Amino acid sequence: MSIVGKKFPNITVDAICSMGDNLRVNVLEEAVANNKKVLLFWYPKDFTFVCPTELHAFQEALAEFEKRNTVVIGASCDTNEVHFAWLNTPKDQGGIEGVSYRLLADTHRQLANALGIVDQDFDYDEEGNEHFLGSNVTYRATYLIDETGKVFHEAVNDMPLGRNVKDFLRLIDAYAHIQTHGEVCPANWEEGKDAMSADRKSTAEYLAKH
Repeated sequence: MSIVGKKFPNITVDAICSMGDNLRVNVLEEAVANNKKVLLFWYPKDFTFVCPTELHAFQEALAEFEKRNTVVIGASCDTNEVHFAWLNTPKDQGGIEGVSYRLLADTHRQLANALGIVDQDFDYDEEGNEHFLGSNVTYRATYLIDETGKVFHEAVNDMPLGRNVKDFLRLIDAYAHIQTHGEVCPANWEEGKDAMSADRKSTAEYLAKH
């Protein structure tokens, strides 16, 4: 079930920073206490294939997120120890050395299950015995959370599908425009383009112009 328009779950989980410090992070508190937006992205597993390309892509765009008062946090169900090993593996060996944002280690899957993003299912045989199905890791889920802790965007990709980091910057820009100007942002809106009022006349004028 979607949580867009709702408060992000108030759940604290283990995390690690690039220096190896073990932390406890509550994403809702990160947003509200610091008056910042948060981009939280989940990936299936450390030491895999598509995942390091995404973590490096978010790192490369980190300064752009910071300009937009947005904190980036990565997350998977791996342990802090596995995260730290991956953080110390060079990029040319499939590692994420150089990534500086924090990584959640939701090993108990408390937060991931609350969000409903874990690849898991159960089936029963003719005798009624339960059988677990799925990989028990998360899909590529992304959440954008505003300064009040409200989720204003969520997306879930299947595991083979990497994300477009630039589009999250566009979504943050659009939401900030709405917050500042009270206008709505039409299809393919980007910073500097026309927005419009939420009424039929404004929509008609926009469509006629574009």
